[in-house]
Amino acid sequence: MPADSATLGVHLIACGPEGLARPGVRLLGFKAYNLARIARLGVPVPPAFVLGTDWCNAYHALGGHLPAHTREQVLIALRQLESASGSGFGSGRRPLLVSVRSGAPVSMPGMLETVLNVGLCEATVPGLLRLCGNPRLVWDSYRRLIECYAEVVANLDHRPFAEARQSAVSSAGVADVGQLDFRALRALARRELEIYADAAGREFPQSPIDQLEEALGAVFRSWNGAKAQVYREMHGIDASLGTAAIVQRMVFGNGGATSGAGVGFTRNPASGSAELYVDYLQNAQGEDVVSGRTPMDPRVTLDRLPAHVDVELAELATLLEHEFHDAQEFEFTVENGELYVLQTRDAKRTPLAELRIAVELAEAGLLGSAEARQRVARLSPDQLEFTCLARADHDVPLATGVPASVGVASGVAVCDPERAQQRVRAGQSVILVRNDVATNDIAALESASGLLAVHGARTAHAAVVARQLGKPCVVSCADLSIDSDRRTLCFGRRRVAEGDVITLDADTGNVYAGALALARKRPDALLKRLDALPA
Repeated sequence: MPADSATLGVHLIACGPEGLARPGVRLLGFKAYNLARIARLGVPVPPAFVLGTDWCNAYHALGGHLPAHTREQVLIALRQLESASGSGFGSGRRPLLVSVRSGAPVSMPGMLETVLNVGLCEATVPGLLRLCGNPRLVWDSYRRLIECYAEVVANLDHRPFAEARQSAVSSAGVADVGQLDFRALRALARRELEIYADAAGREFPQSPIDQLEEALGAVFRSWNGAKAQVYREMHGIDASLGTAAIVQRMVFGNGGATSGAGVGFTRNPASGSAELYVDYLQNAQGEDVVSGRTPMDPRVTLDRLPAHVDVELAELATLLEHEFHDAQEFEFTVENGELYVLQTRDAKRTPLAELRIAVELAEAGLLGSAEARQRVARLSPDQLEFTCLARADHDVPLATGVPASVGVASGVAVCDPERAQQRVRAGQSVILVRNDVATNDIAALESASGLLAVHGARTAHAAVVARQLGKPCVVSCADLSIDSDRRTLCFGRRRVAEGDVITLDADTGNVYAGALALARKRPDALLKRLDALPA
């Protein structure tokens, strides 16, 4: 097929009974395919359309350019989206805003790009203000678009925008950008427009359709980004697959106390236990949760989840497991108390969780015994064993964070990914210590023995990858700070130099000085239950 062939099509999701996507996973990508699947079940999915993986391949075949008829096809699909949502893309009265998300035929959490709030500009800001009556949401969404667009689409250095954000926070005397009022956010957005123009050599694009086209290009371009290539090599993923791009009506989690964003697992992906495992951030958008930049304590955040949504999530978890016959990871937004589901996929999990989930799904009749045994057979005996502390009367910890995996690891603490890889190549065991849980660190994470982070949620993309790799991982370690210039870690008043040995206990979230005695255990009780399944 020629790269710019007019046969490239656009596929609709949740735009009405006649507008459900029908092609398969290879073309739509798993994210879009699964959204179409759950939309048929009545799950609340915002309307969307998909440019399939063939568009990505055409983009790269054309040397990084969209096919000539892209705008024509996108405008036709946008009309369907406008009809389903009762708003208009680029309208000054009832503006439709969209997200542009990647979605490959295989799951690659956090390795490809997303752009949210596309369609906001000087012409649509007044209309959104009238439409929602929430000036804080509008200006927060605008500054988010400018920051994300600068980094993902225009490839600008994110640091000047981060500095402007921190300056606004400091001037207002608040803890973080989430506490700024609409006046401060409006001023911040105006300042970031100036930073963008200076850095890019052109004004921030004020045409919504131009924003959308450039965001689509950025999503397709990310298929060949450095971290995506490393992840594909790690997992033997065919580079010719490409990614789809999903254009979906925005739902806003940053609208106040009755709104928020979250990630949930139908079962604990670290241990496999049958419990809803959710990180939720009030008054936030999804990137705040999955980016790994926001400190999150699930004990606090879940208290802010509206009670009726908590019930709906439990019902959703049951529905998803019955539909997919496996534990699922799903992303969701709560907009003014209303739940929307933005993604579901088979949950990335530790080998221990893989064993327990397979056994318990089979015992519940959701999975055949043969399939359960086949899933476990993919794991080596070494993978099924896990590391724990050899003694219960161990030392007082340096600090405690949020456990995001299982197992224990000791190694030299290193706070730079390149130095971490150098030490691993020299034969040392390394604990990678970072401010954020970042997918950009994927190469270092693969070689490290464990990950410790100041910020981040246990459902952040990089934490998900760490679990899948079987790495002990602890996030949101509030008592830790990193002095990059001096290459030291500060646990309260106690300093640990880079290169000193620490022990990371991902079962409890504790961090210890030195190398503690470790032991290996086999999940014998679970293996006996597997053997006891009917033939």
